[in-house]
Amino acid sequence: MVIPFGFLEVILATLCYFCFSFFRQRHAILYDWPFLGMLPALLGGTGIIHQRCADILRESQGTFLFKGPWFIHMDMLATVDPTNVHYIMSSNFLNFPKGNEFREIFEVLGDGIFNSDNELWRSHRKVTNALINNQKFLGFLARMNTQKLIDGLTPVLNYVAVKAIAVDMQDVFQRYTFDTSCLFVTGYDPGCLSIDFKDVPFSRAMDEVEEVIFSRHVIPNSVWKLQRWLGIGNEKKLKKAWETLDDVIGSLILRKRNDLSTNAGVVSQDDLKGVDILTSLITESDHHQSLDDGKQQVNNKFLRDTILNLMIAGRDTTSSSLTWFLWLVMTNPHVEKRIRDEINELIPESEVGKWRIFQAEETNKLVYLHAVFCEALRLYPPVPFQHKAPVKSDVLPSGHRVDSKMKILFSLYAMGRMESIWGEDCMEFKPERWLTDKLTIRHEPSYKFLSFNAGPRTCIGKQVAFTQIKAIGATLFHNYSFEMAKGHIVAPNVSIILYMKHGLKVRVARRWL
Repeated sequence: MVIPFGFLEVILATLCYFCFSFFRQRHAILYDWPFLGMLPALLGGTGIIHQRCADILRESQGTFLFKGPWFIHMDMLATVDPTNVHYIMSSNFLNFPKGNEFREIFEVLGDGIFNSDNELWRSHRKVTNALINNQKFLGFLARMNTQKLIDGLTPVLNYVAVKAIAVDMQDVFQRYTFDTSCLFVTGYDPGCLSIDFKDVPFSRAMDEVEEVIFSRHVIPNSVWKLQRWLGIGNEKKLKKAWETLDDVIGSLILRKRNDLSTNAGVVSQDDLKGVDILTSLITESDHHQSLDDGKQQVNNKFLRDTILNLMIAGRDTTSSSLTWFLWLVMTNPHVEKRIRDEINELIPESEVGKWRIFQAEETNKLVYLHAVFCEALRLYPPVPFQHKAPVKSDVLPSGHRVDSKMKILFSLYAMGRMESIWGEDCMEFKPERWLTDKLTIRHEPSYKFLSFNAGPRTCIGKQVAFTQIKAIGATLFHNYSFEMAKGHIVAPNVSIILYMKHGLKVRVARRWL
């Protein structure tokens, strides 16, 4: 058999190319394969992707260009450089919206505040800001949180303490924040936090949606879109979870409309009901427009998207924060002691050493506890990454050029682990870094501490979140002691919300009777 000489030349050239690429890249942070780009290396490290991102960004001095497979526009610029963050999130905000690809990946969120840009986003933010910062609503939120501590969280902890059984505190916190989110968004308490730990399809569906959304970030668009079209794999799971979310939210909207039409949902402002977001939105919108079928349908879509976005914000970010907070304090006894010492200085001497539920307004004086939560959020941000898409080509302050076909990714998880941002002790859990010499809270710029976003998209509910979690944190450590279950492993999960992969299994003991 005679082999054409030209064919041998092609084979030899190909082998030379691969050998040259190998030797040239043997010390590269991520290997850049022909045709496949760096995608194989990314997929190979998916299980530890948050730490992998931190390592890569540390090695690359804070900014790294990820090259995707050829011809499918999957290149991403990952950065933790505060000057880049400030430029993108604030000073050149209009050139860096969420973008069409973001909306496609997060399509389940509809046209809600997290998924929208431009005028639609401004409209959402204006409405949500007016509701959340309303004094009537804030009062309702504080009363609701206290009542859920009394009727939900402490009875469950008392039960597991008496039974001397291990409990997954991540699950407990998710149930707590699911109940409170339902209450402040819809006015209804699903009662998920109880000693029988009943199944919660809506909550499970939210977890599944978030996991699939994460997978859409690490595989080519054409792949997951094909799965969506065929109804297979992760996309099949997403479809079923999406249907569950729509069914539950649709029934809540219908129930609320029926209650309002019969005045069952209109009660005094001193009651725990009557000032929830859904009631306010329906009442306001119905006042300004007629309710013929066409407009009613459009209005229901708006309500559905708003409810889902706020439910994710209220349930996931808060429960994630509480889970990592509890673990960090449990594993740092000196921090736990200082929290309790600060609490004892706050309460009357006659109440030291006694059972107590903390009111939201009391916790404003718990400065060290506030610092502990800030430090937990620095190391374990509930949303570990986010991305943007430039409208037109631009050059970032770091000198990197970006174009409209490229995603820009911020790794919030990595930002908290950069010596260039937080110093040589960046890996330490050190709440004191948030205290000034006068023992007041040190306010770090948002482009350095991005847990509550930055610029025009800064989180509206930041103060509401701190008020809630500090009341919970004070109640927990004043009344209970916690110990890790033997053999339990703590590791981050792989999702768009930073939960613990195996939950947080602990044993609980009451400090006072």
